[in-house]
Amino acid sequence: MPVHVLQRRQLVSATLAQAWDFFSDPRNLQRITPASLDFRILSDLPDRMYAGMMIRYRVRPLLGIPVTWVTEITHVEEGRRFVDEQRVGPYRMWHHEHEFRDAGGGRVEILDRVTYQLPFSWFSEPVHRVLVQPRLDDIFDFRTRAVENVFPEPAGVGEIRST
Repeated sequence: MPVHVLQRRQLVSATLAQAWDFFSDPRNLQRITPASLDFRILSDLPDRMYAGMMIRYRVRPLLGIPVTWVTEITHVEEGRRFVDEQRVGPYRMWHHEHEFRDAGGGRVEILDRVTYQLPFSWFSEPVHRVLVQPRLDDIFDFRTRAVENVFPEPAGVGEIRST
């Protein structure tokens, strides 16, 4: 059964502390998830995540079919990285690493690495190519834009001025 990997890298205008504060608050997940997923957090959540924390959601990942998804925050390195893993949900396996690095110049590099497997090996590859991979790309594209809105570029950054 194939194991798939999705990787994303994003630079944002923020301090490491600002980026960490946003991403370590599990309630912000809804802000960076497309409305089309009808994402609903079903758990009572603390202000900050911690290793061992379980989060229950309802989501409609494909074809509008509601799915209960339970993830566990398995690792937290304060200010640097955390990992969430699916315990119940649509994937056979889901392991999502989030890493934050000071990129200098008032920027933070956000790295995501998702390692996942689909259920039903006998038809998972065609389904992956046609439905799952494009859907995951759309979700992470939305997330990139949403994070850019949370941490907008300061005025004048990236502008070319004529002399």
